[in-house]
Amino acid sequence: MRKVLSILTVLTVTMACAFAQGGKETTPASGSSSTSKPVINMKLAHYAAEDHPGAIAAKQFAENVEKRTGGAIHIDVYPNNTLGAPDDMLEQTILGAVDMSLGTQGSLGKYSPKFATVMMPFVFENYQHAYDVLDGPFFDWVKDDLDSQGLVYLGSWDYGFRSMTNSKHPINTPDDVKGLKMRTPGEIQLKSCMEALGAEVTAIAFNELYQSLLTGVVDGQENPVAVIYTQKFYETQKYLAITNHVYNSMNLVISKKTWAKLTDEQKQIITEESKNAAQTMRSLIQNSDADYIKKLEEKGMQVTYPDTKLFQEKMEPSYKAIANYVGNQSYIDTFLKMVDEKRPSKK
Repeated sequence: MRKVLSILTVLTVTMACAFAQGGKETTPASGSSSTSKPVINMKLAHYAAEDHPGAIAAKQFAENVEKRTGGAIHIDVYPNNTLGAPDDMLEQTILGAVDMSLGTQGSLGKYSPKFATVMMPFVFENYQHAYDVLDGPFFDWVKDDLDSQGLVYLGSWDYGFRSMTNSKHPINTPDDVKGLKMRTPGEIQLKSCMEALGAEVTAIAFNELYQSLLTGVVDGQENPVAVIYTQKFYETQKYLAITNHVYNSMNLVISKKTWAKLTDEQKQIITEESKNAAQTMRSLIQNSDADYIKKLEEKGMQVTYPDTKLFQEKMEPSYKAIANYVGNQSYIDTFLKMVDEKRPSKK
């Protein structure tokens, strides 16, 4: 009897360990073909709300990968920071505890400083300009950096251009930002951008932002309009300024430990479906921007469209702060050369 119990205990511990690992394999359900390969179960974590375009694209990605692999790969999607904040999700992906994550440029910048250049204020003219840079020369520039950190870079999806909200007054000129208590994430690009405009900047975790706005800890914040709407910031903010000061995107990475378990065909499918999901998210973001602004107006927000050239003229201190953070002026120069070469006006 003791021998039986000992065997059962070993089996239980073994199964628990297997469940805890990312990219784990499970045997097919009873009744399936005896020649079927084990199913690879993956976790995909991200920070977007469930009704955000990023969440919609992530679900499409998971469903299409499972369909195209004939069920050999099953992906469970964990939205809205369920498995931790972006920095935590990315660390878990490197370790292989989470198979895939959609990270921010800020998080990825901790592993490759080149990502810090993407969020330089007012560098992109429009969405297509950003896509042309990030899908082309930028991808080739950074992929090896992430590979050395244990990540396979599958590409940039989207998140949108960021705009400002506040509860005090409309923003039409840079002077209207002076003295406002503005929340930013921890990224130096966003912090230095707001400081260059004269704001009093406080870094607050995203999951604490709504309450901070509600209680007046800060006067305002900056995010893409899709986030402003889906997170219901209109309940605490009266004024929205479409400044498009920084471009953000969600970036899909997969753990090299998980990647190594896949066949060449499965890798190709995941790569292709990442690109398809990126296109879906980009279409949703671009097509929904005007719709979200209209919805925000219907919720009572007053919307202004400042002349962004006036704001860009104030960015020299921000650019210097970003260069100091990156620690390599050649990275700044290389990125700005990419931006200039892909500039729409040069086409």
